Amino acid sequence: MSNSLSHPVLHRAEADLHRPLSFWGKFIRNPQTLIGGLIVAAIVVIALLAPVLAPYDPNLPNPDQLYQPPSPAHPMGTDEIGRDILSRMIYGARISLTVGLATMLLAGVIGISLGAISGYFGGRLDVVIMRLADTFQAIPGLVLAIGILAVLGAGLSRVVLAIALTSWVAYSRVVRGSYLALKEQQFVEAAHAVGVRTPTVIVRHILPNAIGPILVILTLNVAGAILTEAALGYLGLGVSAPTATWGSMLVQGQRLIRVAPHVAIFPGIAIFLTALSFNLLGEGLRDILDPATQRRV
Repeated sequence: MSNSLSHPVLHRAEADLHRPLSFWGKFIRNPQTLIGGLIVAAIVVIALLAPVLAPYDPNLPNPDQLYQPPSPAHPMGTDEIGRDILSRMIYGARISLTVGLATMLLAGVIGISLGAISGYFGGRLDVVIMRLADTFQAIPGLVLAIGILAVLGAGLSRVVLAIALTSWVAYSRVVRGSYLALKEQQFVEAAHAVGVRTPTVIVRHILPNAIGPILVILTLNVAGAILTEAALGYLGLGVSAPTATWGSMLVQGQRLIRVAPHVAIFPGIAIFLTALSFNLLGEGLRDILDPATQRRV
C-alpha cells in the first residue's frame, strides 16, 4: 500500500528534476550573469540615490583640502581643487549610465528599425541599408564619434547622438538575420492569411521572436557606450566641465599620477567594473537566451 501511494510523489519529483528552468532560474544559476546583474543593479541604485549618498557637493572646491589622500572624511580623497572624489564618483555614475542607456535606446531604435525593414522586405532596400551599414562599420567608432563631436560640439546630448551613430550597425545586422529566418515561418504566413497588416506583422509577430539576440546586443552596447564616453571625456570631447564624469576625472588624474594617484585610480576602477559587469550580463544573457547554447545551469 505504501509503495503504491508513493509512486505519484516519485513521479512528480522526477518530473520536477527534468522540467526546464525558467528564465529567472537560469539567471540565478548562471554565475557570470548573476555577478554582472548584481553589480549593474548596485551602480543603478548609486546613480539614482546620488543626492542622498554623496557626502559633499561634487563641484564645490575646497582650497584647504587639496590632494588629500583617502581618509575617514574623504574616503576616496580630494582632487587638485579640493573636491571630494567620492561625491564626484557617485554623480559620475549618473552621467555614465545616462550615456549608456540613452545610447542603447537611440541606437536600438535606429538599428532595429533598419534591420527589420532590410530583413523583411529584402531586394534593393536590403542592399541600400546593408551598404549604409558597411560604410558606418568601415570607420572606427571612436574616430567617427570624434568627427561628429568636432562638428556639433561637446555636450551630453551630442555625445549620446555621436555614440549612437557609431553603434547602430550591430543591431541592424542581428535583427536582419533574425527577420530573414523568421519571415518564412508558418505563423507569419498565417498572420498574412487572416489579413494582418504588414507593419503589425513586423512589430507584433516577428519582433518578439527575435528579442533574445536583441537583448544581448542592447546589454553589450551599454558597456561599449560607457567606454566610448570615457574615451571622449579623456580627449576633452565629452560632457562639459565642471560636470563630473569618470572619463574627465581620469584625464585629470593622469596629470596628477605622481602627486595624487588616487585621483586617477578610482575613476579607472569604476569604468572597468561597470564595463565588465555589463559585458558579463550580456554574455550570460546570450547563454540563457540562445537556443544553440541553452543548457541547464
